[in-house]
Amino acid sequence: MQRSTLPLFGVKVVDFGQYIAGPAVAMILADLGATVVHIDPPSGPLWDSSANATLNRNKLIVQIDLKTEEGLLRAQTLVEEADIVVENFRPDVLRRLGIDFTALRQARPDLITVSIPGFASNDQLRREWRAFETVIAASSGVFTSGILGGLNRVLMGISPSFSPLPLASAYGTMLAVSATVLALQAKERGGTGDHIEVPLACALMEGLAYNSITIDDLPLRYKSPRERELERRRAEGLPMDLSYGALQELLDPFCRHYKCKDGRMFYAVCHSHKRHAKRCLQVLGLYDELVAEGLPEETDSYLPICEWRSDASINVFPLPKSWADKIAGRMKAAFLTRTAKEWERIFGEGQIPGAPHRWLREWISDDHAQRAGLMIEVDDPVYGRMIQPGPVAWLEESGEAMLSPVPRKWVTFDEALATLSPSSAERSAAPPDRARTGWLDGVRVLDLCNVIAGPHSASYLARFGAEVIKIDPAIPLYDCSTTIIYGMTHMRGKRSVLVDISSSGGREVFEKLVKSVDVVVWNATDRQVKRMGLDLEGLKALNPNAIFCQLDCFGGIRRGPRSDYFGYDNLVQAATGITLRFSSSAETPEDHAPTAGTIDVMCGFGAALGIAAALYQKARTGHAGRARTSLSALSGFLQTPFCYDYEGRGPFDEPAGPDAKGYDALTHLYETSSGSSLMLSAVAGDLPRLARVEGLEGLADVSKEDRSSFLAMAIRKASAEDWLSRLNAADIAAAICENIDAIRSANSRPADGASGTEQDSYSFSTDHDHPSGHAVTQVDPYAIRSAVGKVYSLSPAEKYGASTRRVLRSLQYTEAEIDTLLAAEAISESWSREYLPS
Repeated sequence: MQRSTLPLFGVKVVDFGQYIAGPAVAMILADLGATVVHIDPPSGPLWDSSANATLNRNKLIVQIDLKTEEGLLRAQTLVEEADIVVENFRPDVLRRLGIDFTALRQARPDLITVSIPGFASNDQLRREWRAFETVIAASSGVFTSGILGGLNRVLMGISPSFSPLPLASAYGTMLAVSATVLALQAKERGGTGDHIEVPLACALMEGLAYNSITIDDLPLRYKSPRERELERRRAEGLPMDLSYGALQELLDPFCRHYKCKDGRMFYAVCHSHKRHAKRCLQVLGLYDELVAEGLPEETDSYLPICEWRSDASINVFPLPKSWADKIAGRMKAAFLTRTAKEWERIFGEGQIPGAPHRWLREWISDDHAQRAGLMIEVDDPVYGRMIQPGPVAWLEESGEAMLSPVPRKWVTFDEALATLSPSSAERSAAPPDRARTGWLDGVRVLDLCNVIAGPHSASYLARFGAEVIKIDPAIPLYDCSTTIIYGMTHMRGKRSVLVDISSSGGREVFEKLVKSVDVVVWNATDRQVKRMGLDLEGLKALNPNAIFCQLDCFGGIRRGPRSDYFGYDNLVQAATGITLRFSSSAETPEDHAPTAGTIDVMCGFGAALGIAAALYQKARTGHAGRARTSLSALSGFLQTPFCYDYEGRGPFDEPAGPDAKGYDALTHLYETSSGSSLMLSAVAGDLPRLARVEGLEGLADVSKEDRSSFLAMAIRKASAEDWLSRLNAADIAAAICENIDAIRSANSRPADGASGTEQDSYSFSTDHDHPSGHAVTQVDPYAIRSAVGKVYSLSPAEKYGASTRRVLRSLQYTEAEIDTLLAAEAISESWSREYLPS
């Protein structure tokens, strides 16, 4: 299959990016078919990493010195030929070098320019900081707020916690590239170009939306045993010193790590679902005996707990300790009867979420990863045959062309210009002044998704003007800790409809909805999609003009052995090496940034990217494509700094485990006299300036082996605030390790109907009149800041089913017909009396 079949073929990009986010945005555009010229300084990339082979695939690389008159003229000439220009420097750096996006867009209103600074350009405190990945993470509360490792690390007394995963850059990339293609399709549909700013700190905050939300007076039923233990220890003044083993005993048996016959650990994640826990016990051979012992199963878990027949239910998280201990003990014994690989097949074929823990180096060469196209081979000119992460999003009809990327290639300026010039399109004139509109105004989306990644993608589209209708079963499949708590984030900006699609009346409602929209989104396997009648032929019969977007757990461009296996964010972490890296031990796996903080939300942005690419293709050709992404595809991208292999590759020795505090002595977490931790993020080239900083005199004479102890002793002598002032004055990258609770408190305002894009790097809103009856504080939809496209504030999440009647009226159902459907239980207007069941 030729690259000419790809949706962005013919789009021309100039990439000034360095490090990760900028080059990654351009890489993804190139993967989707765009022609990309990457500009490096004469000395080469600022980040010396083998990962540049991945980040620059499908690109031509030209070396230009922007500090010379000739170099600047050459860069400007390349930009003249571009449709999109990408950079990720500090605010105004590129303008000072002579590439002024504002002036460029005044001359060429069709141009799309993309800036990805570390902190927002209107953040007067931080905008000039050297915003390396670790600096953004520290400033945003990642290392000290119980985000990494969740409550486990807090209860073990481990703070701060370090991780080498570039969360900020990964979230920033996916937000920036999806916004870029959304702006591109809006231009194609009759608009103009745009300038888009995506600060990495804002992107990171949006990625951690499910980790930072607070709900006042949250009922006790929604608090896990670990949360209750944390509150108890704080109330009684007890130390946070729980062992790893003790923490495991606080886990729900259906969301827990189990040792198998071969000594490997297997992660079962089958809690909260109506059928998964039961299926799990059945394949383990435990269900019947536990039922005989009185295993409880509440038929309507959305009732207040005081109205339940017992104090627990197998399909509700969490189980009381008495039942949790009994079930976990039986499950431990059962898992020891088979190997992890055997259990993986049994769980996968039984449609039960579970996966064995693997190291990254195992995942890279995994049979499924390679056969599905989640890992691909590239003949790099430096490293030879190289395994790299596959594409993050694709269209089914052209994805095959993305599996054989062109290796990066260094070219002369004339060669780069000749590549961009031949297909120069006619420039558009400046559009007349008009009111700002959203990139997706007039686009109707049907959201069939559940849990997090899928529904988050549709909520993201709503901020740009898409009308989103969320359809859920008339009787819920998940317990309310999953639907309602998570839904307070991803149900914003949507209308909720409850339909039993298996009934004849509900199926008719469903088909009418499908016929009424432009986009259908569903997180489901191929098997489920076909059964629902939304495969290529089925959707064509219902609505040939609709774009279909599918997300799943292990899917790739090609089918693989585990393509139809169920799973979630934490299972993909287990399968692809993230969990074991975070723990550093195969015996003690730990989730990395649980509750959607690692892959889920990122995958939602990946789905939005696929939809944007399909919308652009449809605007250009009239063809409605089928967009795809998966959690596993995003896992590979997230691990870009070390997710590659080639002959002669060094060891997989990135920082790992609870004792990791950085990469080396110069990029490291240090204790200060004020009790706060300081993240120093320097490189060898900074040593002369570091040695001139007050309190660090003599550093230049210290051996490399002794730097860590020297710096630890020196930094402990002054406060974090003093060190930040001194290091910033010397233009040394550093940050105080902040706490997410303090960040939210300092940057929250009463909900005012604004999106937050006018705020600086941190922005939260508190809705005191939330439909739930609880005050809810959430991060704003504020990371995408566009000069032309309007970003809308999102309405709060309505009660599930609140719009059922209104939506059916819009489909021309009469009140009598709606009442008949309600009586037949084909539709519903609510799952419960209370918004948040007590």
